[in-house]
Amino acid sequence: MEITQYQVVLINLDHTQGSEMKKTRPCAVISPNEMNKHLRTVVVAPMTTSSKNYPTRLEITHDGKNGWVVLDQIRTIDKERILKPLGQLSISEIKALKAILKETFVD
Repeated sequence: MEITQYQVVLINLDHTQGSEMKKTRPCAVISPNEMNKHLRTVVVAPMTTSSKNYPTRLEITHDGKNGWVVLDQIRTIDKERILKPLGQLSISEIKALKAILKETFVD
């Protein structure tokens, strides 16, 4: 399965510890395509349907549901955890995601 940046995929995040997001859930792929093509791992941000409006969380609509991409819970996972592709973030969601990443990790 080819994994691309800003794709939404279903991932089994278990086993976790403490406050890490757990269970099987959609995640947004944030690693660049060059990494996704050549490495056995991908960098993802988990998604949830319940959240507060934190600056590190991006509100989106996916599969007809409102939800959040949780950019304060970014993690690197092995591709074997990916169960199936679910879709793609919209152009406006990608733009907002990039702005949050830049604000959080670059500036």
